[in-house]
Amino acid sequence: MIATHDTIRSTIYEASLALDECRWGDWLALCDDGFYYAIKAFSPEIRYDMTYLDGNRAEMVSMCDLLPKHNTDRSPLARHTVVYRVAVDESDASASAVSSVAVYRTVLDGMASHVEAGSSNLFLVGKYHDRFRLENGDAKFVERIVQLDTRRLDKGSHWPI
Repeated sequence: MIATHDTIRSTIYEASLALDECRWGDWLALCDDGFYYAIKAFSPEIRYDMTYLDGNRAEMVSMCDLLPKHNTDRSPLARHTVVYRVAVDESDASASAVSSVAVYRTVLDGMASHVEAGSSNLFLVGKYHDRFRLENGDAKFVERIVQLDTRRLDKGSHWPI
């Protein structure tokens, strides 16, 4: 049976929860073996997309394995994701979706971030452009392009968004 719109939305929201909770393996389990991931932002100054992160599933697995070892700001990120559009192509067993994402950061160490510890602020905004493979009622990410409106990223920006 082909996955429904609700299954695709559920997969997108589950990915947001897994990323919020730094459950990298759970996030990657939602991704197809041929998964491709990129974080980009358009620069009006150079009239070109800047690429912050780009890789296939194997590269994302390797990066996620190293994330706990990074010396980084451990302030948690919280994604507020809203699915705008889902399109299912039953003849091809595929789907696509566009979602808005706003990521908030709650600062743990005010001294390091130059803001008061415990405060939350907007970290970035953008859109998810997702493609899925549909099989046996499940939806697996084949591609996620994160197209940011925000162009100045702070600590933690090497994590999957």
